[in-house]
Amino acid sequence: MTASGYSPPMATARAQSPIPQDVYDSLEQLIFGAIGLTSFALSQSAATDLTLPQWRALVVIGRSKSIRVGEIAARIGMSLPSTSRLIGRLERRGYVSTERDESDRRATLVRMTATGHLVRDTVIARRRQLMDAALVAYADRLPKDLSRGLAILAKAFDRYE
Repeated sequence: MTASGYSPPMATARAQSPIPQDVYDSLEQLIFGAIGLTSFALSQSAATDLTLPQWRALVVIGRSKSIRVGEIAARIGMSLPSTSRLIGRLERRGYVSTERDESDRRATLVRMTATGHLVRDTVIARRRQLMDAALVAYADRLPKDLSRGLAILAKAFDRYE
């Protein structure tokens, strides 16, 4: 229990998991750091008022030529109405465009605009600069097969991108 009276829940890794607890702990630290790094990169971009959910939507939208609002909602873990409002805000700022899906007039397709691509690419470039600055001090201690290990982890988490 902390001084504030908050008691964090115990780790919930499966008792029979073949993955050691320290791997879960390290991944949690990496994820927390990545979120912080992304937030910092967003705060330094021209689009400083982008929220993390808006950023997540831009990432999802940017991976497709066009994508339905419902699929965006499912991938970012938001309700359809909340996602529609989020997309509306991104559209008003010129980051995405929307149109009715000709194959299903009930659905809306979302596409990244040139401005949206520029914002996304700028944030990613800044985040990579921050990663480089953070990692350079550890370059000689990084495992030789780190890239391979990270690629395996990325594949394991593909379903959440």
